Amino acid sequence: MVSKDDKIAKKIEAMEIVDTHEHLMPERKRLESDIDLFYLFPHYASSDLVSAGMCPSYLERIRNPELPLDERWSIFEPYWRYVRTTTYGRALISAARLLFGIHDISKDTYVELSEKIAESNRPGWYRYVLKEEGRIALSLECGDSCNVDPEFFAPVVNFERYLVPRSRSELEALEREGDVGIHDLDDLVNALETRFSEGMEKGMVGVKIGLAYSRSLRFDKSPKSVADALFDQIFSDLGRGLSWREAKPLQDFMVHELIRLAMKNDLPIQIHTGIQEGNGNILANSNPTLLTNLFLEYRQAKFDIFHGSYPFCGELAALAKNFPNVYVDMCWLHVISPSVSRRMLHEWIETVPSNKIMAFGGDYIIVEGAYAHSRMARDIVGQVLSEKVSEGYFSREEALDLASDLLRNNAWNLFQLGERWQR
Repeated sequence: MVSKDDKIAKKIEAMEIVDTHEHLMPERKRLESDIDLFYLFPHYASSDLVSAGMCPSYLERIRNPELPLDERWSIFEPYWRYVRTTTYGRALISAARLLFGIHDISKDTYVELSEKIAESNRPGWYRYVLKEEGRIALSLECGDSCNVDPEFFAPVVNFERYLVPRSRSELEALEREGDVGIHDLDDLVNALETRFSEGMEKGMVGVKIGLAYSRSLRFDKSPKSVADALFDQIFSDLGRGLSWREAKPLQDFMVHELIRLAMKNDLPIQIHTGIQEGNGNILANSNPTLLTNLFLEYRQAKFDIFHGSYPFCGELAALAKNFPNVYVDMCWLHVISPSVSRRMLHEWIETVPSNKIMAFGGDYIIVEGAYAHSRMARDIVGQVLSEKVSEGYFSREEALDLASDLLRNNAWNLFQLGERWQR
């Protein structure tokens, strides 16, 4: 492996970057919580614990702050031995070292680390981690509303509840939320349009589709008559509702409606592809090639394809190379596998126009994980660009420009952050 070029490394280290995807809890929620070591395990590493054999009920026990810390550590330690070697585990060890001054997460350090995590639960921690240490100019926060702290975040809204209703009770929940009647498919479309308009007024910079967790990403073109009939079936059924397969034509219809709204308002559409977080799912549902009909039909839309589509990274390279409206987003990818990130960034630089690659999105619930992930992203980008210069693929000057594009400019421009959210 080629050592990092000093000029490239220094520029990347000093740069303020844009984070394309987060699910960070509001700082006020953290302040209201009783946190310790196991606050670091809301997801990712906890999924690896289960994958290593931990019973899900044990996972709930280690997260319970009412139980003694040493009792929870005794449950946790045998599985941590296997998870500390995954990148999910290494990211948390990195966070412990960089933010709390604790060199490891072990039987010798867990008490002190827990104490330091508890001490950090004070106002200003997010500013310290994200701005001062992280040098993250702005993070795109995904949620079902635009209620974000504008100092740190710009909102990307998930309208999933309007896209996938399968029961009368779900429709009634939407009615209560919007204080509007939903009695037919036109009402549902109008409710979606109303919420979308509200989002635009509040500074929404993009929309998110995360349906690969629950169904296939193949969204066919459904006739309105078919979607109408399925809505009527759901509306008149007071029982269990429909399965996603039964409701698919209605869901497909609503996804197309959302894409049209985003395209009309020039908002990028972020789509989850590839590995699903958690334990146990249908990976084939998340192959980005399932989206090809959307890329073909909505040529003016901008599709921000998440997670490098791991493990379908090569497929995403071909899609982004062929379609002007398809962008590569490396959010989550570095912490899945740094080796894959390095290899694929090399490949994407070689295949995809450079304005269509975004090299960092933390995709964490906890701010410490997002910070550790950002450090990893800076390191990987610096390493890959240094290797490209060493190989003679391009000059150092080109690499320095590309570093800015990968870590800041491409996301800033795609999401029009200067116009939509600069406050």
